[in-house]
Amino acid sequence: MPDWNTRLEVTVNGQRITPIQSFNPTFTTPFTALHSLEADNQGFIRQPSTFTFSMVVKAIGTVVADLTEMALNGTPFDVSIAEKQGTDWSLKSIKFANCVITSATPSNTTLTDAPTATFNCSALKVTIEKGS
Repeated sequence: MPDWNTRLEVTVNGQRITPIQSFNPTFTTPFTALHSLEADNQGFIRQPSTFTFSMVVKAIGTVVADLTEMALNGTPFDVSIAEKQGTDWSLKSIKFANCVITSATPSNTTLTDAPTATFNCSALKVTIEKGS
């Protein structure tokens, strides 16, 4: 039975980004039904897959400034998510390769908590390593 005491670690180009408030990947593999004159639903036509993700980062230190600079320059980067310790996760690691930031949204500044920034990104390739 998992004890759920592990955590995931997110790195950008080998440099750990902390703290990450949330990381939300989205994979789409669209299929379109193929019809013919004789009958409907004869098969599928597979469309290209897309990989996008958003990450929310606390605006502490230079992380948000570095990511914003990468967004403005269109700098490609890699993101990898891996278990820091333990074996509770179903995926041992996920690597998003050749990513670009498509939009960035900073939060409002409050007196009670550090501001955050949400970065929406696209990746050209995803590699997944299954856990044990």
